[in-house]
Amino acid sequence: MKHISFYTLLCCLLLATGACQNNKKSGDKKDASLTDSLTTDALLDTVQRRTFLYFWEGAEPNSGLAPERIHMDGKYPAGGPDVVTSGGSGFGIMAILAGIDRGYVSRTDGLARMEKIVSFLERADRFKGAYPHWWQGDTGKVKPFGQKDNGGDLVETAFLMQGLLAVHQYYIDGTPQEKALAQRIDKLWREVDWDWYRKGGQNVLYWHWSPEYGWDMDFPVHGYNECLIMYILAAASPTHGVPAAVYHEGWAQNGAIVSPHKVEGIDLHLRYQGTEAGPLFWAQYSFLGLDPVGLKDEYCPSYFNEMRNLTLVNRAYCIRNPKHYKGFGPDCWGLTASYSVNGYAAHSPNEREDLGVISPTAALSSIVYTPEYSLQVMQHLYNMGDKVFGPYGFYDAFSETDNWYPQRYLAIDQGPIAVMIENYRTGLLWKLFMSHPDVQVGLKKLGFNKPA
Repeated sequence: MKHISFYTLLCCLLLATGACQNNKKSGDKKDASLTDSLTTDALLDTVQRRTFLYFWEGAEPNSGLAPERIHMDGKYPAGGPDVVTSGGSGFGIMAILAGIDRGYVSRTDGLARMEKIVSFLERADRFKGAYPHWWQGDTGKVKPFGQKDNGGDLVETAFLMQGLLAVHQYYIDGTPQEKALAQRIDKLWREVDWDWYRKGGQNVLYWHWSPEYGWDMDFPVHGYNECLIMYILAAASPTHGVPAAVYHEGWAQNGAIVSPHKVEGIDLHLRYQGTEAGPLFWAQYSFLGLDPVGLKDEYCPSYFNEMRNLTLVNRAYCIRNPKHYKGFGPDCWGLTASYSVNGYAAHSPNEREDLGVISPTAALSSIVYTPEYSLQVMQHLYNMGDKVFGPYGFYDAFSETDNWYPQRYLAIDQGPIAVMIENYRTGLLWKLFMSHPDVQVGLKKLGFNKPA
């Protein structure tokens, strides 16, 4: 809490600096496009820096990993702020990596944080090499996500490994100390037994396994949803990889994943599990490291276009606003899984799952797909001030209809904002992840094509 006023001042200074640079570089010429560019860059950097701080200053001190949530009001559910998240930490690791590269922290301090994280992961609870959804940050012991969900979570593990493989590539050609960290990451990567999670050799991946409850969660994963990255990494593993048939029969269900249809008058090519168009985290989590630009396989002619259209569906629905919520419109849209007025909900562009809640991560993490529209939302939200913008970036969710503005954060929503802003600015995380030799092998194995 002691950093709030300082960083509020810092971000204001950054914006002011951007404006001053603009006046200096423009030579007093009234160049609207140049002014917009520099103002936009200052805004992007302000949002990225603040969100980075969730994972840097807000990190759980023993593990260095991301707390599942940070509540500025200090009120937490059981487990409190010491509960750390594997998937959200994978996103956070990528956000920190971008921060190191941008000089938000020194390379020395950044390496020390990564070493702390890897040291924790080496001793923390794992289940056939896969990590649980949550740990207690002070001990590394599993914190059950639910009664029977007290073992390996393969989806969250994939999100974590996506981040770690990007870190591996960042350090693999560095100093001896950096190379040593990359080798430790490689060992963690190789120890994940993706093949075990086929539940007896089936051609599908299962989400959970527990040494106490076995396969009782009974969750085979089919597409399309946020889990594409899990299948790609399972195919990519050099030690416990799965055959291509697991992807084609399990994820794609022998082609049934293809289901051309229109939503809000916009074309979608894939079948979205349980809905015509899903929440926007389905367009984001797998693509924080996996570069969708030019990416295609036999089921989708363009993953970038498909995810862009999914984003446009979400925006169009919010603009149409069939339930007449206050504030929805071209500068305030975005439905995804987040806090809600009553608990947690996967907000989606349909009347049943639209609860009048805007989740800033939805539009902001879509900046790689819809830059103009996402920046419009970013500027609008920033102008709303401190009721939606706090010390670690935009708060998780709000509802103008219900006058509900909780000052609370979730790691799994903050991470994609910082990561996708960096990918929009430089493509850094995409370049790193896609350069990993095992990732390239996995994509080729599954029949993905990607321009060089």
